[in-house]
Amino acid sequence: MPSYSLKHITRYTYASEVIDCANQLMLYPLQDERLKVTRHEVCVSHDSHHRQPPPIATYTDCFGNTVGVFTLLQPHTVMVIESDAELTTSPILFPMDEEPADKQWDDLRSRQHDPSIIDFLVQEDFPSLPELRATLTQLLNKNEKPLKNALVLSEYVHAHFEYKPGATNVETPAEEIWKLKAGVCQDFAHILLVMLREAGIPARYVSGYVCPQKEEVRGTGATHAWVEAYIPFYGWLGLDPTNNCIVNDGHIRMAIGRNFHDCTPVKGTYKGLGTHKLGVSVHIENTEAEAPQAPTIALAPLYAVPDPESPVNSYHRHRELQHEQQRQHLQQQQQQQLVLHQEQQQQQQQQ
Repeated sequence: MPSYSLKHITRYTYASEVIDCANQLMLYPLQDERLKVTRHEVCVSHDSHHRQPPPIATYTDCFGNTVGVFTLLQPHTVMVIESDAELTTSPILFPMDEEPADKQWDDLRSRQHDPSIIDFLVQEDFPSLPELRATLTQLLNKNEKPLKNALVLSEYVHAHFEYKPGATNVETPAEEIWKLKAGVCQDFAHILLVMLREAGIPARYVSGYVCPQKEEVRGTGATHAWVEAYIPFYGWLGLDPTNNCIVNDGHIRMAIGRNFHDCTPVKGTYKGLGTHKLGVSVHIENTEAEAPQAPTIALAPLYAVPDPESPVNSYHRHRELQHEQQRQHLQQQQQQQLVLHQEQQQQQQQQ
């Protein structure tokens, strides 16, 4: 059973002091029969005069995720959220997939109004659905079992979408990703969600981490995303289209939901200028004695709004406008005085 040490650091740097910073955290590993958490701590630090960390309250949302919430009222320009965990994973039990295909598809149809399933069948806004359906017509074979079809769709996304960091952001809709045919793990997951749901296979979004067992694995050094498809007579099975694999003991789940917005690791609001920088780093080590350690990953900015040279509000803008008007008026006066002086000199020369 692989054992891991996990550290996730989120750092916000603001252009000027902000207050009333309310945040939601989804950084709590989802414990089940395949994941055991031996230690987990989440702490918040900041640079305000009142250095005591804010208390973090937790609750369980409708999808079973543990959610942390806290508010930082004091003025601050830097806030750091650090999640530190030690955990152990176990291999999955693969589906036996013994029931005939028609019985499995009938089972999925019977679950269309199941309260525990219905949220993961609802299709989100996707104008290119007719084009996607044409693609599914070529890919799907209902004479095959749902698991086989789900694997075909995951392989299709892996093969036809380019893994291209920077091509998209967290707000990029699935429609745009479909046209770009490029993105990162969350984009691959969103496209696979659309395809599975249209095929009648319930699918949910998963946020978490992929552990550095192999150098060629995509998604290390950051949060990762994949999909869980509901397989009849088995349950939820993780599919990672970014790495073209079935999710096993190298993946750590943090949250599940309908899409990324249900599973955002850190989000919140504050009062102050919108200008800020966000840096995130994820460091995972395999703590087994014989396993090589992963290299430390430096904090890297994932989102940045350029800082102004000095924070500017409406009062400052008004003062700057006044100073500019005064400067222009003084220049005009100096120019007029220079012209008048030149005219007087010319008159004296003529006399």
